[in-house]
Amino acid sequence: MNQKSSNNVLADKVVIGITMGDPGGIGPEIVVKALADPLLRRQAKFILFGMNEQLVYAADLAEVEPYWIRHQHEKLSRDYPRQVVVADYDDYEVAAWIHTPNKVSGEASIRFCIDAVQAARDGIIDAVVTAPINKSSWKLAGAPWPGHTELFADLCKSPRKVMMFVAGPLKMALATIHVGLFDVRHKFTIGCVFEPIDLLNTALKEFFGVSKPRIGVAGLNPHAGEDGQFGDEEQRIIGPAILLAKEAGIQCTGPIPADTMFLRAVRGEFDGVVAMYHDQGLIPVKLLAFNTAVNVTLGLPIIRTSPAHGTAFDIAGKGIADPSSFRTAVQVAIEMVRTRRAAKLNPVEETQADADQERD
Repeated sequence: MNQKSSNNVLADKVVIGITMGDPGGIGPEIVVKALADPLLRRQAKFILFGMNEQLVYAADLAEVEPYWIRHQHEKLSRDYPRQVVVADYDDYEVAAWIHTPNKVSGEASIRFCIDAVQAARDGIIDAVVTAPINKSSWKLAGAPWPGHTELFADLCKSPRKVMMFVAGPLKMALATIHVGLFDVRHKFTIGCVFEPIDLLNTALKEFFGVSKPRIGVAGLNPHAGEDGQFGDEEQRIIGPAILLAKEAGIQCTGPIPADTMFLRAVRGEFDGVVAMYHDQGLIPVKLLAFNTAVNVTLGLPIIRTSPAHGTAFDIAGKGIADPSSFRTAVQVAIEMVRTRRAAKLNPVEETQADADQERD
């Protein structure tokens, strides 16, 4: 690619798609509040997949002057004349005072996601940021997916998917997700530990600019099993998964006792970490960045981020929702797009030292 073409690609404005989430949740409010910041709006163009009526209502509650234009959702374009456009789904009606799970809200929020995924695959948008949906609403709407992650993976035909969280300096991927603690042992395999190591390693390179990621892998049991005294999963499952990763050229360390691994990561010893189960990873994430943690779905051909919280029906419609996590999710998505673009334009050549290290 010549220098002129490279400059054109770099100068091309990032376009972020945002799904409004459940119409009765805090999604409309946090979207409106986050993008009300002119500094954020200058960094990209935005297409909001949602309902203009709900967004206007949320803006009125937040005393924000609407800064977007409305357009038909059937006719999407990358080249709208304004920074923010609402692709309006006015064929759905949800009263502004309804803040409970219901079928119509489920149908609408599913449609926002399906269309945003297609827009991303068509190149109309560069990334998708999803506001919270309600799983009960999706169930009432007859959705075959329990949530965002499964919908995105299915529509993108991605056999592998991993939840990753960004919490300040910490980047953490999960080996198991929504599994009861006593059921983890029945779903715990070498593959389910290797997969997040592998996908995290790729994501750190492609989206976060880390050329040689250092990954810490947590143990499952206290003291990482203490040589089998407190469980043998480290020896039977985690250790072999780490060996498999090392054989694939991934720089990873473990199993490490979880009570020290996160501290070591925050202090800079690791670029990313893999936790074995939900709360093992999410407790430090929310302790470090309760209001700003971001969820990133790894394994997809498209970029997808979201805030690390739910619909918060109990405070919806009151104008008091904190947009910090959503704003950070938008910022992370923009930075991921930019980093991937830069990497494609300026691929890092492997040095002889790197090659020798991988062989060792």
